[in-house]
This record gives sequence, structure tokens and C-alpha cells, in this order.
Amino acid sequence: MKAILRNTYQLSTAFGFDPRRTLHAMRGVLAYWHDLRALRRQQSLATQQALAAAFPFGRSFPCLGDRYESSGSATGHYFHQDLLVARRVFANNPCRHVDVGSRIDGFVAHVAAFRQIEVIDIRPMSTQIPNTRFLQANFMAPVPEHLVGYCDSLSCLHAIEHFGLGRYGDPIQLDGHLMGLDNLYRVLQPGGTLYFSVPIGPQRIEFNAHRVFDVGYLLRQFASRYRLTQFSYVDDAGELHEDVALDPRDVDRNFGCQYGCGIFELTKL
Repeated sequence: MKAILRNTYQLSTAFGFDPRRTLHAMRGVLAYWHDLRALRRQQSLATQQALAAAFPFGRSFPCLGDRYESSGSATGHYFHQDLLVARRVFANNPCRHVDVGSRIDGFVAHVAAFRQIEVIDIRPMSTQIPNTRFLQANFMAPVPEHLVGYCDSLSCLHAIEHFGLGRYGDPIQLDGHLMGLDNLYRVLQPGGTLYFSVPIGPQRIEFNAHRVFDVGYLLRQFASRYRLTQFSYVDDAGELHEDVALDPRDVDRNFGCQYGCGIFELTKL
């Protein structure tokens, strides 16, 4: 039953309808009118005339559901991975850091607050951001020769699971994630650091949103190319487990995740 409700919710939001927000808005209608009447009564008081003249009512702008939300989200894949990897980049202070496909309004913004970062994405970016240099490219295609061994620090956070599934206008390619991994390896200098994250759990494609990766599968992909420096993960409840040991029993069960987030810090051999 939970799976049916979750799938129905995802389908609704894909068409621009969010049932949860709609329910919150319906709950907020009475509170909105109650608060509006209270404010208008205060405005009409003689002792408040100067303040009322300074702040006349403009158009209505109902915000009906905010009172039922938390003060902010401090859990989940993106929140934890973006902060964790930005901290690691700050601590390691590389000469040149390049990012492939990570969130602009998350990780990239965090890093750009304290250093320069170069960003590669298949989609265009129309705005200019301080400390950020942007290159539009399909990272499943062979990288140009001038980008081989280009940087000593590289990140690809919650991005490669999308490669080849068409979600972002990329060409359909069953092995798109492998092509992306090859290109990450080519762009990074020997001895350089790769920060890499993807969804982890029983391996599958949930088309056309993403792939989910088995941790053991990923470790086999990395084995001949990288040395693992640190592994962290975000569990199914959205909580971070930082710098954990790779116990084979935990690896086999994907650290108990059905849809978690594995965060790998790797050094190129």
C-alpha cells in the first residue's frame, strides 16, 4: 500500500500537482482569513493610523501551507552530501576543482562561496555566478584532449545515475554511467581526488529518473583505478553516517538502504 501511495504521489508531482501541498493549503485557508481579519482590525485602530498609512495593503499573496512545514530541511541526500563534500574540498584546498553535473544551488554554490570552481553540465546555464566557470558538454562523449589530466580535484554528486536515461536531454545509452566513469577518470590527474555520490540500494533502473547502484558493484568499478579514502552514506531516513568502515556484510546489504546515497572520496592511482 505504501508503494502504491508513493508511486501515485510521484506521478502527481510529475504533472505539477502536489497532493501534500494541496492538503496543507486547504488547512491554511481558515487561518489565513482569521489572521487577515485580525490585522485589518489592528490597522483600523486610531493609535495605528500612522503605521497603517506607511504600510497600506497591496495585492493578496496567500501563503497557506508554510505554517505546517518545518523551519527547513536538514536531512536527505543533497543536504548532507553537498555540505560534506564542500567541507572536504575546503580542507584539501586543491589547485583546480572541477564539478560534473552536481547541483548549482547546492554543492556548487557552497564551494563558490570560498574558492573558484569549474562546472560541466549537459544543460546550459544562463546566469553567471561569481567564482564559477561553466562549460556545457555531454560527459558521455569522449572528453577533448585538453581536458585529460586537467584537474587535481573532481566532483560528481548525484549525477552519474542519470547518464543515458534521457531525463536531462541526454542521449539514451544503457552504459552511460560507465562512459561517465571513464571520463571522470580521464579528467582527473594521478593522485587527484574524486568526490562521487550516487543512490545506493538493490541495483536497478527507475526510468527515467535514475539508476540505483549496489555498493559492491561500485567498489569493483573503482578497484583498479582508485584508492578509497573515505566512505559515507545517507540512509533511507535521510540521516548521514560519516566516514564508516566498509564491513563486507554491510556492503553486501548496501548498509541497509533501499534508496540511500553513497558518498565516496577516492584517490586516483
